[in-house]
Amino acid sequence: MIDTAYAMGQGGAPDAGASGFASFIPLILMFVIFYFLLIRPQQKRNREHRNMIANLKKGDRIVTTGGLHGRITGMDETTLTVEIADKVRVKINRGNVAGVLPGQAPASSETKEG
Repeated sequence: MIDTAYAMGQGGAPDAGASGFASFIPLILMFVIFYFLLIRPQQKRNREHRNMIANLKKGDRIVTTGGLHGRITGMDETTLTVEIADKVRVKINRGNVAGVLPGQAPASSETKEG
């Protein structure tokens, strides 16, 4: 009777290796899903933001991450001078530009007709 118990116990050992690998399959699938749903889109957004910052030029209308709207009047390697009102200029870091607005700002030398 004891011999039969030992014989039955030995049969389960070869399956342990296969179930060990099978337990990692859900973890691998979760990583693949996270990559395509979270990591890859974030990398694409970062790349587009870097390209947008690299292509800024004088006269562009921008929005900062703080919500200020203005026109670029001067540029440095790391900072931008932005005119937010007539004769009101502020310096901001290039990384704080959230987006470029379409169209051009009206020139301050134009006169209003009315």
